[in-house]
Amino acid sequence: MESTTVKGKLLQLTSKAAELTVYGICLLCLALFASAAYGKIADHETFVKGLSKVSVIGGAAVYLAWFVPIAEIIVCFLLLIPALSKWGLYGFLGLMTVFTGYILSMLFWAEKLPCHCNLIIEKLSWGQHLWFNVGFMALAVFAFWLGKAKRTF
Repeated sequence: MESTTVKGKLLQLTSKAAELTVYGICLLCLALFASAAYGKIADHETFVKGLSKVSVIGGAAVYLAWFVPIAEIIVCFLLLIPALSKWGLYGFLGLMTVFTGYILSMLFWAEKLPCHCNLIIEKLSWGQHLWFNVGFMALAVFAFWLGKAKRTF
């Protein structure tokens, strides 16, 4: 029985543990996007109205209201399939970067701060929401690092 270890200064995991950790992070990211996409589709009218109130993107609200949940669902499918999880993490990180940029721009320039999130996330302040996104982005980067270190990706 062969045991491989991913060695770092602070972290040592067997190859199997690293693989399970990466897959667990993918499942967390999937759960976040699946619930977000569901909420946007289930209450689509409210989502469109909220987006249309944002001056910069208001004109494209109808298109964005479909593009965002569809993109989240595509990322979910990629994260679900282990052979495609690397691409899913790229998609997740890309969308989260855009969402985080949106939050930052709203914090700096918007007078009213509309939130189009669901579940517990809509209860967060905008600052907390920013840190929530950064935390998930850090998890995705950690999964990339771990996957690369053990050659999963």
